[in-house]
Amino acid sequence: MVSSSEPSQKLRILLMPFFVTSHIGPFTDLAAGLAVAGAGAVEPTVAVTPANVAVVRSALERHSPAASGLVKVVTYPFPHVDGLAPGVENLSAAGSDAWRIDAAAIDESLTRPAQEALIRERSPDAVISDIHFFWNTVVAAELGVPCATFVVTGPFTALTMGRLTDAVVTNGDGSEPESSQEVVIRGFPWPEIRIPVTEMPEFLRCGSGELNPCVEALRRCFGQVMNTFFELEQPFCEVLVREGHAKRAYFVAPLSPSPPPAGVSTAVEPCFSWLASKPSCSVLYICFGSFAAISADQLRELALGLEASGQPFLWVVRADGWAPPDGSEECVGAKGMLVRGWVPQTKILAHRAVGAFLSHCGSSSVLEAVTAGVPMLTWPLVFDQFVEERLVMDVLRIGEKVWNGPRSTRYEESEVVPAEAVARAVATFLEPGGAGEAARGRARDLAAKAHAAVAEGGSSYRDLRRLIDDLIEARAAAGGTISPSAVPAKMSGNNADGV
Repeated sequence: MVSSSEPSQKLRILLMPFFVTSHIGPFTDLAAGLAVAGAGAVEPTVAVTPANVAVVRSALERHSPAASGLVKVVTYPFPHVDGLAPGVENLSAAGSDAWRIDAAAIDESLTRPAQEALIRERSPDAVISDIHFFWNTVVAAELGVPCATFVVTGPFTALTMGRLTDAVVTNGDGSEPESSQEVVIRGFPWPEIRIPVTEMPEFLRCGSGELNPCVEALRRCFGQVMNTFFELEQPFCEVLVREGHAKRAYFVAPLSPSPPPAGVSTAVEPCFSWLASKPSCSVLYICFGSFAAISADQLRELALGLEASGQPFLWVVRADGWAPPDGSEECVGAKGMLVRGWVPQTKILAHRAVGAFLSHCGSSSVLEAVTAGVPMLTWPLVFDQFVEERLVMDVLRIGEKVWNGPRSTRYEESEVVPAEAVARAVATFLEPGGAGEAARGRARDLAAKAHAAVAEGGSSYRDLRRLIDDLIEARAAAGGTISPSAVPAKMSGNNADGV
């Protein structure tokens, strides 16, 4: 590995995502966006463990050669984790061992040494770190460089989780969290939100009465970069800034190119031919299957329900080493198509035949759906997805749940959404004049705003440039070699809405 400590007229930014595809992808998109917005004066480098390099390369394929060619990739060793097979370094590929990666990511004694060594060796002008790696704000401060945090969720989810942290400390009535079934979140530009304690991720729990280190790091870092655009979550963007949750806030999404680059792998051309044969807004697009919590029984019920819905559907399985249970292909029948491997998801969502997107409701999926103007059917499994579901259903009103029957708050493999419930939800949502049609109209309005945000002069375009300007100025103020004149056509200043 070559040291990058030599003086440079480029702003060298080191980006460090969490060990999961849903974070590595947006971080890579941010790197490409910074490279383009920096007009050749920004040198972004994505730092991942060796097994995750392929995830970065795959994400870069969504961008033009000019953008992807400006992004560097460096590696550092994955920490030794007891019980984890060698080469398993991504939460999305860890199956039932995913919790081990989650725990290792925030274990300072395990993960900090390799990351700190890399930062010190490369001596970047700025660091953009994931929230999990709270120590990077300290390392960057010791080197005299700014450290921003990239939050892959938007402000609605970030504020909800932040308020949950505050609520957990006191639990509303001062009792211990374990003594309550729910934590009630108030003081929001939205009615109170109730979050089951059982759904809280470990990194948000705190038994000492003090803020956990991840939240502390957010509040002391240079600024927060948010994976949203201002117009999508305006009330929550304003709260984030007004209440001082971030010293500086930048709303820069959608970061993935839209439309995506021309040219599709021949391996997936058949699915586009199939889509072209379907009526407008008739196809349900499904892309999940890598979550170990989905049992074979549930997947079989899903396949049977899709077939019974009477609607055409495209089901993509993109997880390595994972496949639907035996018999799923037969369940697909004449109504659906099953595709295994990588597909250009943004291009599929933008296809005229796609009428809805069945998703776990992760933040990146919500952004992709919004950018394409496609409504969602939600099927959350993990904590932040339950929060994102509230954004989709109650705030943006661009989607509905697949399942409204009695279920406990935590998804368990023994709980199976029956095929008839899946069929009913899909058929009702896609029928002409139904709930899906109204949701589609709202999604298309948001899509127009998303495209305007990333166009020259749009809110995300300006915030991306403002982030670069601010990092340059902070580095120069600390005695770095970067001059504010390094980036041409400097566009400092807040976005037009004053955030």
